[in-house]
Amino acid sequence: MVGIVLVSHSHRLAQGAAELAREMGGPDIHLEPVGGLDLPDHPIGTDAVLVQQAIERAWSQDGVLVLMDLGSALLSAEMAIEMLPTERRERILLCEAPFVEGAVAAAVAARLDRPLGEVADEARGALAAKIAHLGGTPRAEEAIAPAPEPTAQGPSATAELAVENPLGLHARPAARFVQTASSFDADVRVTNLTTGRGPASARSLNQVATLGVLQGHRIGVRAVGPQAAEAVDALRELAEQRFGDEPEPPVTAATPPPPVGEGAIAGTAASPGVAVGPARHFRPPEIPIPSDPVVDRERAWSRFEDALGEVRTELERTRASVASRAGDQSAAIFEAHALFLQDEDLLAPVRTAVLEQGTNPARAWWDSVRAAAAGWRELDDPYLRARAADLEAVGRQVLSHLVDVTPGPPVLSGPGVLLAPDLTPSDTAGLDPASVLGIGTAYGGPTSHTAVLARSLGIPAAVGLGATVLQIEEGVTVVVDGDAGTLAPEPTPAEISQARTRGKRFRALEAQARLEAARPAVTRDGTRIEVVANVGRPDDAVAAAQAGAEGVGLLRTEFLFLGRTTMPSEEEQEQAYRAVAEALGGRPVIVRTLDVGGDKPLPYVPMAQEANPFLGVRGLRLGLARPEILLTQLRALVRTAADHPIFVMFPMVTTLQELRSAKELLRQAGDGVRASGGATPERIPVGVMVEVPAAALQAGSFADEVDFFSIGTNDLTQYALAAERGNEHVAELADGLHPAVLKLIAMTVEGAAPQERMVGVCGELAGDPVAVPILVGLGVTELSASPPAVPRVKRAVRELTLEEARALAREALSRTSAAEVRALSARP
Repeated sequence: MVGIVLVSHSHRLAQGAAELAREMGGPDIHLEPVGGLDLPDHPIGTDAVLVQQAIERAWSQDGVLVLMDLGSALLSAEMAIEMLPTERRERILLCEAPFVEGAVAAAVAARLDRPLGEVADEARGALAAKIAHLGGTPRAEEAIAPAPEPTAQGPSATAELAVENPLGLHARPAARFVQTASSFDADVRVTNLTTGRGPASARSLNQVATLGVLQGHRIGVRAVGPQAAEAVDALRELAEQRFGDEPEPPVTAATPPPPVGEGAIAGTAASPGVAVGPARHFRPPEIPIPSDPVVDRERAWSRFEDALGEVRTELERTRASVASRAGDQSAAIFEAHALFLQDEDLLAPVRTAVLEQGTNPARAWWDSVRAAAAGWRELDDPYLRARAADLEAVGRQVLSHLVDVTPGPPVLSGPGVLLAPDLTPSDTAGLDPASVLGIGTAYGGPTSHTAVLARSLGIPAAVGLGATVLQIEEGVTVVVDGDAGTLAPEPTPAEISQARTRGKRFRALEAQARLEAARPAVTRDGTRIEVVANVGRPDDAVAAAQAGAEGVGLLRTEFLFLGRTTMPSEEEQEQAYRAVAEALGGRPVIVRTLDVGGDKPLPYVPMAQEANPFLGVRGLRLGLARPEILLTQLRALVRTAADHPIFVMFPMVTTLQELRSAKELLRQAGDGVRASGGATPERIPVGVMVEVPAAALQAGSFADEVDFFSIGTNDLTQYALAAERGNEHVAELADGLHPAVLKLIAMTVEGAAPQERMVGVCGELAGDPVAVPILVGLGVTELSASPPAVPRVKRAVRELTLEEARALAREALSRTSAAEVRALSARP
């Protein structure tokens, strides 16, 4: 990002212009004001040494733009440049733009990561609006270039479509639109008929998204080519299905936010604890970009294609890893990331620059990424604007392969409280709790990937704080309260002292819980609750054992299947399951069979595209549709269960017939292992995940045919409340403490009771200390949480009596909202 230096005779003027520029450009721009002399009260004047120091502080490999007010400010700036090393001078530009207006325009352009020359041009043209307002003729703005007319030959088809989903064509609907259009042999163009923007290529995620299509807009689609009619029909059907978005839930009276201190920002509690520290914004590590032209253009283009392929593999591995640890919703963003790598709107300029002009592919790629990201940032919708960061993140991944540099994770300027619009799963998973004292995000809800992973790392976090949090300047002291869901900028000394005391007490309680983690979780009146762990790979099992887990309540097996091009063999699967079982040292391991589908497809299992994959062929439905995959996994589990306590659990079970078919496959797997001479156990306990409301409603029928139930509150909540937890605009609704969800849990316990079947909870709710008393009171006897949460869950159990928990559960079931239940649980 280009750095900016403001040189003025007046210290106050420089500071004021900087404040205004940051307000418009954002708090993370590299801007340094320097005004007055280096004397008490900063008397009027300019100082070349101060200017030189300001340039050093604002230094960027992209260059530094210097704006001056008048007279000696120009001379001081010129002298400052002479004092700098020769290699830096050529990257500094003194600009004749108007001081205040130019500072604002330059800040906005720099924030869009435009090159130095374009930032300077924006500054120079900053008076255009004022000139026009006063009757002059400002410089005409460049119009957005429409996509060229289709070059394909053949029949054509057109349609006018209504956009009714709440967020219009934001990232996911736009991705679905592009995927659908790209699956046909036709050149498809789309126009926003409401605003007149376009036409844009329907094969380009960037072009479609930057049309700014919102709810209520109408779009025109035109296709030319052999499959033009089929393409238009498919897009029409997609629009009728609201581009895959869930219907907007009915508007209800908003629950008043909890009382907060004066000046504090109210959001949603995400991860418990209190932290005090300077505000820190993410800064991606700089990657050197070579500009030297290439000699062998074909070889350079081939190297670029190889880099794209390597990043596709990385994204799939990351998606698989995050899905295994935090679930499908948290990992879904990486699917949209992968689409960037096949976006012709991004690739075409690179191809032209490399093959026709001999431009270095790294430079050509980054120029294309920055131009596309600028288009996203010019949109009105804040959610769409935030997707520019996703594009740039993928762009840096490709860049690192092209220049053969291994970039580190996004960095902070120092320890403190991280502020961000939201965090991708990979961002959050790579955080260092020693440096990141707390987290505050503008968007997201209590079950977003940020919240889930922050809890697993033990970092206090508040989410859904709103865009105001992004305007807090770097270094300003803030207090983040992960229990109340608030963030207070510039707290008073008394507030800081109180927050530090609370934070110290929280950490002491966490440390005490870890010391007692090996002890069983028994209520004060003697009821034993099993506390086990959710794990996604063998390493997690080691951490679970160290955290005091009494077993594994959910082993997500997707880590074996995702991020690869072939299915894992029976032997490979058996080896992985044995590694987990051995790490637990004889403790029971509940293994969930493969839980994938249209929302997280396997590249080696062809599947038809589904309008709503979350309600499609996934989980056990896929296993029964492709029994050879499930049989191989079950044989590996049978072999492992011969000498380890393995339980088998089937996901996404809806009907008894599905369960019976799955149990028949398990019987066949055992027969197959015995026929080949392998050892088998006498029997393997079988359970189902209660994720579909129908399974909870029919728990009594299932209880006759299973050994245990495990409630996946993440999916059960989103299905019961019709609120996708990965969608930040409805994430707050997807709270597992909603009375409707609690009633489904109660019905499961009630249905299991006559047959004395164990009922556990393996969703995020099990790791929430606020929810633990209610779950115990509802009759849940096993809680499965992430390994770091195990000690605090055990502590929460030890602090209650069964009668207290039952009374609390009865009250919770009588409430009308999750907010009321949480307030009830927090009551002294």
